[in-house]
Amino acid sequence: MIKVIAAVLIGIVLGGLGMGGYFQLTEKTKLPAEQREEKQLTLLKYSIENLSQRAYGSVIVWDEASATMAANLGKPGFTARRFHFDSDGRRVNGLAHIPEGNGPFPVIIQIRGFIDQSGYLPGAGTWRSAEKFVQAGFLSLAPDFLGYGGSDNPSANIFEARFQTYTTVLNLLADISSLPMADAGKVGLWGHSNGGQIALTVLEASGRDYPTSLWAPVTARFPYSILYYTDDAEDGGKALREDLAEFESDYDSDEFAMTQHPDLIDAPIILHQGTRDTWVPVSWSRNLVKRLKDLDKKINYVEYPGADHNLLPVWQTVVDKDIQFFREEMGLTQSE
Repeated sequence: MIKVIAAVLIGIVLGGLGMGGYFQLTEKTKLPAEQREEKQLTLLKYSIENLSQRAYGSVIVWDEASATMAANLGKPGFTARRFHFDSDGRRVNGLAHIPEGNGPFPVIIQIRGFIDQSGYLPGAGTWRSAEKFVQAGFLSLAPDFLGYGGSDNPSANIFEARFQTYTTVLNLLADISSLPMADAGKVGLWGHSNGGQIALTVLEASGRDYPTSLWAPVTARFPYSILYYTDDAEDGGKALREDLAEFESDYDSDEFAMTQHPDLIDAPIILHQGTRDTWVPVSWSRNLVKRLKDLDKKINYVEYPGADHNLLPVWQTVVDKDIQFFREEMGLTQSE
């Protein structure tokens, strides 16, 4: 899969319009005051600061069970079921893995990395680990994100589409209390690749202490985190750089960069990184871990010699560590 596709979609595609009435926009931008008055800075609502000031919420709705899905995903001991919810006026679909019994069950929100839209199936990028989590007694909720799995389309603006991934997850987190089988007091995050970047941004915007597992997260500074994946583009990334130049003429990109706000993270984290990862350099994870440790944040870093971007061949070991991590951080016993 060439890097140009990832450049546009590894963190750019997915959903929400923002609800300006719930917060006041900060005025810190690169434009002088007189120009700010003349130009509507519609994306400013997605800055880390403004994301932290607004309200989120919706209601998770269960879709009719699919016989095809049951045949492909259903296994003894749990149920795989489709759901949808509203994220700032746009429908987002998702796949849940639900343990047997009445609950309430601890919850893990699973945030996948980049997947090409062609041939995408609900739960792709998460269903395999979701089966392990559900067998361990966790309720897994994996959003498809806007533009995927029959969800509504994201914004036509590539940067707003990127920022909509954050509001999608934040709205889903606010919806958990609507599920009677979910323990809204025991919620964790799991993110792979760009999903790790989304999870870290959500931690900063929410200020919540959700236990979080990161698998080879994309943690380079925005917008380099996008430009890094454009070297194989037919135009060498020229079109994306043109869009970026326009964006940075209006906005201070640091206001939208997860790497510039690590002090806002207040959650325990476990980060898994393979040394043979060809998509996320090991140095990115090492640098993030150092920054968080310097800030006295709670982070456990595990490096796997010879493992790739999907943590192969130690995948099962990583999942087992995650189950132990979530149980300990949520205060669960082995029988729960």
